[in-house]
Amino acid sequence: MRLSAIIEETGHLAHFAARTAGALPAAILKPGETLRQVHRVLIGSLPIALVAGMAIGLVLWMHVRHVITRSSIAGPSAVQYLPTALTLAVVLEFAPIGAGLIIAGRVGASLGAEIGAMRITEQIDAIEVLGLSSIRQLVGPRVLACMLALPILTIFMAVLALSSAYAAEMAAGTLSSVQYEENTWKGLQLEDAVPAVAKTVVFGFGVGVSGCFFGMRAAGGTEGVGRAATGGVELATFLVLLANVLLVKLIQVFIL
Repeated sequence: MRLSAIIEETGHLAHFAARTAGALPAAILKPGETLRQVHRVLIGSLPIALVAGMAIGLVLWMHVRHVITRSSIAGPSAVQYLPTALTLAVVLEFAPIGAGLIIAGRVGASLGAEIGAMRITEQIDAIEVLGLSSIRQLVGPRVLACMLALPILTIFMAVLALSSAYAAEMAAGTLSSVQYEENTWKGLQLEDAVPAVAKTVVFGFGVGVSGCFFGMRAAGGTEGVGRAATGGVELATFLVLLANVLLVKLIQVFIL
């Protein structure tokens, strides 16, 4: 794709995102539809989040425990820092980015296909002929649902990851439950955890806008719906990763 085309597409996306942001207050006034979309996002993503959360906790426990215990500085006694290290890694990064990528993959495709099918079958045209805004009626509630669902999914994954790590340590480690619990929250402060979870609201906005953007531009029959779903996933994943890098730096500079 030529540079001029990329710039043009970026402009269209920015304009669509601005219109979507303007439609969010109207979506708040439609709690029934918004909550229905939140339910769809959460229920559909929970099985993947369940497996991913447990896997993250177990893999981190194995890696971090191995590295800490073989340390030439503190030796095996350094295992006391294991709970703190796991908590910081999960809460600050692995749970937010994991939840963001899960939603990007699943919901980005779902929104692209759903809105794309509505565009192909002229349902969106019918809404606009009635004088209604398709952005307000369709896009706003779905994007707001992603913004509300992602922090909930992040907390769910963090709890699962920390719980699986705790269970692994109790089953195969050397720390007692009292030692583990005492050291779990030592290095984590509220001003660290809240921004880490809050940044997923931005992830949700990016995912929702990505899926709806490609869905609204779908054309060419069923192939167009497929292209919309694929484009929604690709753009959503890219925006989640980009937003994560930018937000971490902004949080460090302006908040922490």
